[in-house]
Amino acid sequence: MSKVTPFLRWAGGKAWLTNSVRNLIENLEFKNYYEPFLGGGAIFFSLNFPKTVYLSDINEELINAYTVVRDNPEPLIEIIQGYAYSEEEYYRVRALETVDNIERAVRFIYLNHTSYNGLYRVNRSGKYNVPYGRITSVYDPQLILAASSKLQKVRLNCEDFAARKSKIRPGDLVFMDPPYSVSRKPNGNGFIAYNQDLFSLTEQYRLKEYIDHIKRKGAYYILTNSAHETIREIFDNGDRMITLQRNSVIGGKNSVRGKISEYLFTNIPEIGDDHV
Repeated sequence: MSKVTPFLRWAGGKAWLTNSVRNLIENLEFKNYYEPFLGGGAIFFSLNFPKTVYLSDINEELINAYTVVRDNPEPLIEIIQGYAYSEEEYYRVRALETVDNIERAVRFIYLNHTSYNGLYRVNRSGKYNVPYGRITSVYDPQLILAASSKLQKVRLNCEDFAARKSKIRPGDLVFMDPPYSVSRKPNGNGFIAYNQDLFSLTEQYRLKEYIDHIKRKGAYYILTNSAHETIREIFDNGDRMITLQRNSVIGGKNSVRGKISEYLFTNIPEIGDDHV
């Protein structure tokens, strides 16, 4: 199947990285594919897969949205097309509470497309609290239908990133784009304030142990992470480390737009290298 456009906006998404990843795996014969920090799914939607695909995330609302898009796209589209695109409607939908999975998915996708910068953030009570983003364009149902087609036979799970480590086999490929724990600004030297509880530095060390497990299994990994000295100390283990630059797309009163550096670590061999 050809490349599909993600149906979600996602702060920190990897649409900008898709060509680099495609080039990286161009000559790689891999088997099953794992993506345990799914988010907007830009890498998944950009690739074709020879065998089974396992997509997961710890965000229950996100995984529910993907599951409904996969299994029930038509009723989802019918409901979402009935929503207006205005500030008043945005806050009405944001305040809704529902247990129906399809209506939960509609709410999640609607808020994603109309919130400020496509952020997903909840308060200490677990309530979504991102302000209105002044998006007024009508949602394109073709995004849902194309994504639904791509997601057929994909296995979706709400779980910790390491939950399926025992399933990984030689020749599998794991792509990881964890929430960044440290500042990505050139002079940044500490935690990103909103992310300390979501993915701490301790979790980064646990992710390093997960990568060591992948390598022991004879599988391949790709990791993207903040270009920060602490991250380099944790993950620079003799494998390939590539420094990439992208445009900053998240703005705010205290933010600085410009070029952002990120690291990519992988044990995929370069052409001419015959070992993992």
